[in-house]
Amino acid sequence: MADKPVISENSRRIARNTVLLYFRMGVMMVIGLFTYRIILRALGVTDYGVYSAVGGVVTLFMLVMNTVAGAISRYITVGLGKGDPQRLKVIFGTSLVVMAAFCLAIALLTETVGLWYLNHKMVIPLERMGAAAVVLHTSLLVLIINLMSIPFTADINAHEHMGAYAWISILEAVLKLAVAAVVWFASADKLVVYAWMLVAVALVSRAAYAAYALRKFPESRGPWKAEKALVREMGVFAGWNFMGSGAYMLNTQGINQLMNLFFGVGMNAARGVADKVEQVVRQFATNIALALNPALTKAYVSDNKEYAFDLVCKGSKYYFWVLWVLFVPFFTDADTILRLWLGEVPPEAAFFTKLTLLCFVVDFTPATLNVLVQASGRIKRYYLWTSLVASLAFPITYVSYKLGAAAWTGYAAFFGIYLVKTVVMIWVAHQEAGLPIDKYWKEGLWPALCPGLMTLLTISFIPGLFPAEWWRFLVSAALGTVVMAVAVWNYGLTKGEKAYALSKLKRV
Repeated sequence: MADKPVISENSRRIARNTVLLYFRMGVMMVIGLFTYRIILRALGVTDYGVYSAVGGVVTLFMLVMNTVAGAISRYITVGLGKGDPQRLKVIFGTSLVVMAAFCLAIALLTETVGLWYLNHKMVIPLERMGAAAVVLHTSLLVLIINLMSIPFTADINAHEHMGAYAWISILEAVLKLAVAAVVWFASADKLVVYAWMLVAVALVSRAAYAAYALRKFPESRGPWKAEKALVREMGVFAGWNFMGSGAYMLNTQGINQLMNLFFGVGMNAARGVADKVEQVVRQFATNIALALNPALTKAYVSDNKEYAFDLVCKGSKYYFWVLWVLFVPFFTDADTILRLWLGEVPPEAAFFTKLTLLCFVVDFTPATLNVLVQASGRIKRYYLWTSLVASLAFPITYVSYKLGAAAWTGYAAFFGIYLVKTVVMIWVAHQEAGLPIDKYWKEGLWPALCPGLMTLLTISFIPGLFPAEWWRFLVSAALGTVVMAVAVWNYGLTKGEKAYALSKLKRV
């Protein structure tokens, strides 16, 4: 009984942070819609395809950023949970050393292997090779800036100061809109201008994160000291995370490179449009993750495992609901949405967008399982098995393309393999972290899938009833949202969640 007030306060804090982050997301989405429309029109299909393909070479190394960010966030959050300020300072200093080492390794690989791959393997129009080289170098600079800021952003997230995170993110979005305006009116090579301006945005936004952390959190201020044993421990932890992130990046940016080799930059442009839509949708789901993950980790390491398991289940169903509501309008009217948003897009963009979102739903729904296993520290077998299964999508896609299959088969391979991966994730999370499988099914997956299937069946009739006009998109979005809300209320929420929702509605 003693734990109930604490759990209630945790739930309220997660709810407040989620609302705050969704405010951030709403502002960023509005700004981002205009930004991307301007950039796509300013660069054109060819140059945008070049940026998507060449930038993807460096984006392959983003798995390092995601991997090490996860490791650092985990260690800082655990340090906060244990309440040892001196140890927390050592963790922060060690993380800076680890990041510097990764940056050096990535720079060497990009300027050797990456440059060779650009010049000898990629399918780029000859007259754009100079600009493509600039994109490669500037993408590397952006990556290094982002990597070195990870300890500061991880510290902000671990302390759950989501207000700062939200406002700095909005600043970054506004700066990118300004970049789009500059590119639109630029008389010089627009692709080169765009690439260098993104470096400037990264410098300003990441400096803002660092300044906030330095001002608010004592552990982020020097003198910084690294502990050799912790460097090894954090490196091993990040290495196993690397396997999981590496498999995902191989199956996204790796397949993007396969599309370039087999189909050219035009197909990369279509995939780039789909990826941009996914980025917007990902931010919606990530908002919940940013609010939920620190609480989940702290609950598990403080031996409040039952509450941690509750958060795992809640997170999975919340992720699915958010993603599904956003997916439904694209299911019926992807062509209309993209035309209203961007104007003319590559022919395959609408179909790729549907497939991309469907794959993302399958991948992101069980993401709380990753956080749970990381909190337990028993990650070796988890990432070994899940990475081995996930890595099958890339060779399957390569063989399919080699045999003459269509470009969309890469998405089909991803979807099928990641369904199998989800089953493996649940099994290993049960073995390593103690997650009850029946609880996860009854309180996580089934309450998510049931409203989703009901909504999909309802709106699937709309294309046969109405012509493909702009207002059909509004009809499908409105109907899908209403059906989803009713189904979630009746089949997805627990009694406690309904009572909490009603108490909030009474205050409005």
